[in-house]
Amino acid sequence: PCAPVRRVGLFGGTHGNELSGVLLVRHWQQDGAEIQRPGVEVKPFLTNPRAVERCTRYIDCDLNRVFDPESLGRPVVEDIPYEVRRAQEINHIFGPKGSDDAYDLIFDLHNTTSNMGGTIILENSRDDFTIQMVHYIKNALAPEPCPVLLIEHPSLKYATTRSVAKHPVGVEVGPQPQGVARGDVLDKMRKIVKHGLDFVQLFNEGKEFPPCTIEVFKIMEKVDYPRNKNGEITAIIHPKLQDQDCQPLKNGDPLFLTLGGEIIPYQGNCTVYPTFINEAAYYEKNQAFVKTEKIKLTAKHLRSSVSDQSTS
Repeated sequence: PCAPVRRVGLFGGTHGNELSGVLLVRHWQQDGAEIQRPGVEVKPFLTNPRAVERCTRYIDCDLNRVFDPESLGRPVVEDIPYEVRRAQEINHIFGPKGSDDAYDLIFDLHNTTSNMGGTIILENSRDDFTIQMVHYIKNALAPEPCPVLLIEHPSLKYATTRSVAKHPVGVEVGPQPQGVARGDVLDKMRKIVKHGLDFVQLFNEGKEFPPCTIEVFKIMEKVDYPRNKNGEITAIIHPKLQDQDCQPLKNGDPLFLTLGGEIIPYQGNCTVYPTFINEAAYYEKNQAFVKTEKIKLTAKHLRSSVSDQSTS
């Protein structure tokens, strides 16, 4: 049996121009009725307040990439980037990352300009608790799709803000422009969090969850735009690929379109499923989309150890 989940963080504003999480967290800080669950401390938290204030993704560097041991252990000197200092503060409040004292679960709320709907991002293919929770959320949202992106990869390291928790979960909802709030997108994010917290409550009350399997899109590699020798983009996402997140891309399908009108097709021996297609924030990261493969993840039977404690 797994220990009950007692502390949950709800992060908004990790990127200061992704407004659904910012607005929800601010609302919950004023009125947290909908996020309260018996026996659980649920803490809504604005992770990058200075970027939120300026409505920009970050001040000095991407907060969602600096939760690595090196950044978290950097001495705080005058010229330390704001986000690195902030990461250390967050690690102090919700971590320390990798320790028994860390928060049990963190939902980190993000928006994307890509047509990803309500996507859940997992970092670990062997975490039975999060797989079971995602299975529960997917069923609660059905027939509305809820794609799952697995960012576990041998060489691509993300070092996300949420990774301070024992169970990190990203909630990535779009399409929504940066600095804009859309009611449908905000509502989708709110529902995912609600069902996730409902699952936590059921789990803590001793409900048993039989083994389950979910379909996920596992990251293979990041693909850049075609560029010239000065690093300038020479082709854009082909209109046939635009908004087709998590849809199959086959050999020969149109991928990019040059400004001269030439189609650059996808060349690959297997069908892939692109996502984060044409994400605005990824132009600076040299990333046109993320290539994924479809796999299945299975979780074992899950039950909280809470019933053992009540009898002792």
